[in-house]
Amino acid sequence: MGSPGGEFYNALPGDSITDDIGNRSSNLDWNHVLGHGYVYLIASRLSCDHPSKRFHFFNRGISGNKVTDLAARWQEDVLDIKPRPLSILVGVNDVNSLFTRENPVAADSFQEVYAGLLTRTREQLPDVRIVLCEPFLLPVGRVKDQWEAWSSEMKVQQTIVRELASQFNAIFVPLQGEFNKACEKAPPDYWIWDGIHPMPGGHELIARKWIRVVLGH
Repeated sequence: MGSPGGEFYNALPGDSITDDIGNRSSNLDWNHVLGHGYVYLIASRLSCDHPSKRFHFFNRGISGNKVTDLAARWQEDVLDIKPRPLSILVGVNDVNSLFTRENPVAADSFQEVYAGLLTRTREQLPDVRIVLCEPFLLPVGRVKDQWEAWSSEMKVQQTIVRELASQFNAIFVPLQGEFNKACEKAPPDYWIWDGIHPMPGGHELIARKWIRVVLGH
């Protein structure tokens, strides 16, 4: 399963939640190249617990990206790396675009483009382990102001991601329920400061759930 020398390459494309609001360099300083969000937390734990694997993690999240943006850079940022595994978290900007009306990505387009990415991936990297993370929201800020509308659109996206995981034999990481449950311990803005972007505790929540689900398969 490893590449020459024993390394495992792990690519994590996505939006600002993965990018961590741009707090990520593009050089080879591995203390900065991964950001300081859930990607860094996952990489830190797995690298420490499994040094013989010689993991390399590639954070390929870009703030503001929708699934259509991922499609434009999929070959270079994902397929050329030949990752094992590949973890994807995308969807919240697609929902946001329906409210801002800036190049909106409707649910059917989201599903079609996302499925196209997974099809390309399976064709070029048939043995890759794919992880699909569920997009999520909490009622904070402008999301709270239109919570029913945001929640309704997000549930459609969440259903699509879950169905794609089943269709493409991918691991599905459920996150909305984790955030909902966390709100029993602290208010929503403790976990997600604007309804979209996680606070430190929210990133830790994602990392813990990701590790439990992915390592459990």
